[in-house]
Amino acid sequence: MKIVVFGGDGFCGWPTSLHLSAQGHDVLIVDNLARRYTDVELEISSLTPIAPISTRLEAWEQISGRSVKYLNFDVAKEYYRIESLFKEFAPDAVVHFAEQRAAPYSMKSERHKRYTVDNNVAATHNILCGIVESGLDIHVVHLGTMGVYGYGGGAAIPEGYLRVEILTADGRRIPREILHPADPGSIYHMTKTLDQLLFFYYNKNDGVRVTDLHQGVVWGTNTKETKSDPRLINRFDYDGDYGTVLNRFLMQAAIEYPLTVHGKGGQTRAFIHIQDTVRCIELALFNPPERNDRVQIFNQMTETHRVSELAELVAKLTGAKIEHLPNPRKEAADNDLVVEAKSLVELGLKPTRLEKGLLEEVIEIAKRYADRCDRRRIPCTSKWRSDIDLSARPGGSSGLPDRTLASEATT
Repeated sequence: MKIVVFGGDGFCGWPTSLHLSAQGHDVLIVDNLARRYTDVELEISSLTPIAPISTRLEAWEQISGRSVKYLNFDVAKEYYRIESLFKEFAPDAVVHFAEQRAAPYSMKSERHKRYTVDNNVAATHNILCGIVESGLDIHVVHLGTMGVYGYGGGAAIPEGYLRVEILTADGRRIPREILHPADPGSIYHMTKTLDQLLFFYYNKNDGVRVTDLHQGVVWGTNTKETKSDPRLINRFDYDGDYGTVLNRFLMQAAIEYPLTVHGKGGQTRAFIHIQDTVRCIELALFNPPERNDRVQIFNQMTETHRVSELAELVAKLTGAKIEHLPNPRKEAADNDLVVEAKSLVELGLKPTRLEKGLLEEVIEIAKRYADRCDRRRIPCTSKWRSDIDLSARPGGSSGLPDRTLASEATT
């Protein structure tokens, strides 16, 4: 296939681009390097050293013998470059990662809220408009989030659609399938619910073929391809805005920093390993909906765990201490999460489960680059509510200084 990967330099986009290239596809990355500029804004960098995009691409060609093309432009602002790209490159499919991906970052201030909405919604809409205007049959594979469903209720979450009955004025019951009611927990999650409506409309009105992948929390760092050369290494975010919970726990354990559990840790989350993420994207590309089918929705996750249980698992594995902090999010203290996720397994996904060896692999990466850690950036400072105090900082009892090493400027 000829595939455009929007946001192909990011945490999920980079390993996906390499995986698709390794499978023989003609891959073109579009990325304005916004995630790298966010590192500058937050005065933080990936725990793993990330090479310049040109170095990454040169290294991949040396290692694999395959080239990945690259264009730098803003998908949310430069619409006509999208339209021109589609007409000139004529892709079979696009993979859409070009969105601000962090819930805490989206809640930092009114500026961050507006940026997240402006960037994410405009990027999705521009891609869909470009497909329609190109006149091409381009399949959209979009990385969404399990967070569109919310985390309450306890009822099993289906893959996108819910069977309901509509009561008519004369008392008849009409069966229908509707998008599962959205319950976003942050501005970031809200933009993903707006994406759903954009996909629904352009699919209904213009026949655009869409697969929307509602993904759980990603853990792990590397895939087969990113492990093949140090210049290809993937991001490892550990800060309070972009670091995902399990990676943060593993990194904290590696540097003898208390595991930061927000609230009582009763929140249940869905999880997936980064290697499974790239495999799911591939499966979605190979199994598009038919031309006149509705939007295809898959729940992209492999297991669920309570945050407190993960902290206990990591503490048992490493001897780390656990510290409970105020929860910055506006959410229930406990929740159950029952998710239907059969489709991708039926298409061939062999789920990667939380295993001791894989957890230790991530810890080893964290230890290897521990001197790059800025301990001041570990606590979460973004908050959903004005009535909580996030000033408490764990780690004082460890005897280690507040800041291990100044973060290097991102490249």
